[in-house]
Amino acid sequence: MHLQSFGAACTVTGSMHLLTLGDRRILVDCGLFQGGDELEARNREDFAFDVAGLDAVILTHAHLDHVGRLPLLVRRGYRGAVYCTPPTAALAETVLLDSARLQVEGYKQDLRRARRQGREDEVPLPLYEEEDVHRALALLRPSLEFGETATIAGVWVTPGRAGHILGSAYLLLEAGGERLLMSGDLGNRESGLQLDFTPPPEADAAVIETTYANRTHRSWEATLAEFAQALRTSVRQGGKILIPTFAIERAQVILSTLKDLMDSGDVPRIPVFLDSPMAARATGEYFEYGDELRADVRDELRAGEDPFRPTTLHVVPTSAESQRINRYDGPAIIMAGNGMMTGGRIQHHLKHHLWKPSTSLIIVSYQSPSSLGGRIVGGAEHVRIMGEEVAVRAQVHTIGGFSAHADQDDLLAFLDTAGTPHVWLVHGEPEVMAEFVPVLGARGLKGDIVPDRQEVDLLGGGYPGGRPPGLVLDPRPAEAARAEGGE
Repeated sequence: MHLQSFGAACTVTGSMHLLTLGDRRILVDCGLFQGGDELEARNREDFAFDVAGLDAVILTHAHLDHVGRLPLLVRRGYRGAVYCTPPTAALAETVLLDSARLQVEGYKQDLRRARRQGREDEVPLPLYEEEDVHRALALLRPSLEFGETATIAGVWVTPGRAGHILGSAYLLLEAGGERLLMSGDLGNRESGLQLDFTPPPEADAAVIETTYANRTHRSWEATLAEFAQALRTSVRQGGKILIPTFAIERAQVILSTLKDLMDSGDVPRIPVFLDSPMAARATGEYFEYGDELRADVRDELRAGEDPFRPTTLHVVPTSAESQRINRYDGPAIIMAGNGMMTGGRIQHHLKHHLWKPSTSLIIVSYQSPSSLGGRIVGGAEHVRIMGEEVAVRAQVHTIGGFSAHADQDDLLAFLDTAGTPHVWLVHGEPEVMAEFVPVLGARGLKGDIVPDRQEVDLLGGGYPGGRPPGLVLDPRPAEAARAEGGE
C-alpha cells in the first residue's frame, strides 16, 4: 500500500491522494486549493500522474477543497467512474457548477480590467467551465452507502459515516489482506447539525486529517453563549453584522442557530440576509437527507417545519439585490460566501462595511493564515479587497466550536477502535501535525507526517520523530498559524 498526496499534504486544502494498492491506482478526492495566491497557483499545475491510467476515483465528501479539481481531471483525460454517496453527488453538482460560474465571472472581470491597461494577454483562462462540470458529473456513481461494502477496481471499499457534512464518508479499503482507513474529513462530535461519526474497524494503516489535532473545541453550550453575546453586542452598535459562511454545513448550522436564538428571545429579531444562492440551493438537500442529522433537527423536518429559516430571513438571489443590502439602514445580519473571504459576495460587504466601527465581523469558519480572513484574524489594520485598500475598524469576533472538523479528542476517539494502525497525517498545518505525533506516541501509535507529493509506503517504517526530511516548521506557536472554526 503506497500513498502519494498531491494536495492536503502539509496544508489543509486541495485534498488529493493517490493510492497504489497492488497494481490498482485509486485517487481519493480531487480538491481545489483555497487560500493565498501561492496555494491557489497550484490549481493550474499539471497533474503529476497518469490521469488516464487511474482505475477509479472516490470522493469522501462534496466540499470544494475535496471535489473542486474533478472537472479539470476529466478535461485532462480521466474517463473512469467517480464513486461517492448519494448526498455527495447531489451537493457536488451544486458546488462544481457554482465554482465554474465564479471562475468564468472572475475571468471576465479580470479581462475587462486588463484591457484598460493593455495587458489582456496576461489574464489566465478559467480552470474549467460549465461544460467541463457536466462531463465530470456524468461520471459520478452515487452507489456508496454507509456500512455496505462495494468492490471498486478489485478493492473492497466500505464507507462509514464521517459526521462532517451531508454524505461525508471515511473509507475502509481492503486489498491483499491489508486494511487501510482513509478518514476524509471527520466531524466534530459536538456538531450543531450532524450525527457523530461511526467507530471504524481495525486497520493496518490509517490516513487521517489533522486540521485541529493540537487542540479541543469549545463545548456546544459555550459556543452558543459566546455567539449570542457577540450578536447582542453587535446589535447594540447598530451596524451590519457580517458572517462569512461556507455554503455547505456552516450556513445551515448558523441559520438553525439563529432561528433557535431568536425564537427563544436570546437575541433580537433583526433581518437576516442569506446572500448565497449556493447555500440556499444546498439547504434543500438537507430536507432529502435528514436521516444524517441530529434527532431534534430530524424531528422538525418530519413535522414539516423548516429548522433553517429564522422568521426574519431574506434569501438574496441576485447580485443586484446583494448590492442593495449595503444601503439598508439599521442592524442586520449578512451571511455571505465564502467562508475564508477569498472571493464571493462577502467581499462586497467587507469593502462597504469593514472600515466602519459600528460593523461587526463574526468569524465562524477556519481561516487559512494566507487568506483575507486569516490576515484579518491576525490583526491586520488594512487589507486589500477587490483592488482597494480598506481599513479594518470593525469589531472582529472569532467563534470556535462551530467547527465541522474533529478536534484532538475526536481524532483519538476515532482511532480508539482502529487497533494499532500506522497513522499517517494529512490535511493539517505542519506545526499542528508535529504536535500530534507525540500524542499518538503516548497512545502506542506510530504517527508520521505525509510529505507533499512524495510517495510513502503506508506499511513501512516511517520517519524518525514522524517528520519527513526537509520539513520546515513555522517558528511561531502553532496556535498562531490558524484561526478558530474549520471547514
